Amino acid sequence: MSLQVAPLDGLGEIVPGDDVPTLVAEALAAAVDLLPLRLDDVLVVTQKIVSKAEGALVDLTTIEPRAEALEFARRHDRDARQVEVVLREARRVVRMANGVIITETRHGFVCANGGIDASNVGPASGSVVTLLPEDPDASADRIRAAIEERLGHDLPVIVSDSFGRPWRYGIVDVAIGVSGLMPLEDLRGVPDADGRVMRSTVRAVADELASAAELVLGKTARRPLALIRGATFQRGPGRVRDSLIPPEMDLFR
Repeated sequence: MSLQVAPLDGLGEIVPGDDVPTLVAEALAAAVDLLPLRLDDVLVVTQKIVSKAEGALVDLTTIEPRAEALEFARRHDRDARQVEVVLREARRVVRMANGVIITETRHGFVCANGGIDASNVGPASGSVVTLLPEDPDASADRIRAAIEERLGHDLPVIVSDSFGRPWRYGIVDVAIGVSGLMPLEDLRGVPDADGRVMRSTVRAVADELASAAELVLGKTARRPLALIRGATFQRGPGRVRDSLIPPEMDLFR
């Protein structure tokens, strides 16, 4: 088995109102070296271009921070306006300590700063932050539909974003939206290589694919698209919520 991860260029700077699904389909159509598309292909699209196109942006010059945001920003050298946006967008604040705010988003993601980001926002950098897309699964659906209409191929799509991880330094890209594939592979009940039945192994396939894509996309190259070829995954009507641990099983609440 082998895996190919190929970045796609040609999108340029995305602004609110841009038709990202059509632009992505056209970028794929122009990547003649990767055509025709195959059944083991998956497209990974970074969250930032989806958020920008869908207008999931906040102008920090319009934000009046509350006292809690001002005090946290003062103690930890943060932008109080950005802290305020994080607090406003949170369904639940998990913890605020060491300059980090961990929140649960309305999507059910538990992550630093609610996924709100000031990097790679375009010419307004410094005064604008991006939010997560309203419905990343639906965003992935629209991109997948545009590709099928343009190229006649049902290409599974992952929308990715960078998350930190408990117990470890560093960030990795994970799937925050999926369309056309199951995000998990449940191996419970399957014998391992030694014949021992696995009881807890569930592979986070969509997250692994998102991380593989990030290795060629990077954070500074302005490359928001990667085609992964040779992946092993299950097609199906997966949703990203399938990857989220329910509250009754969450040991960190």
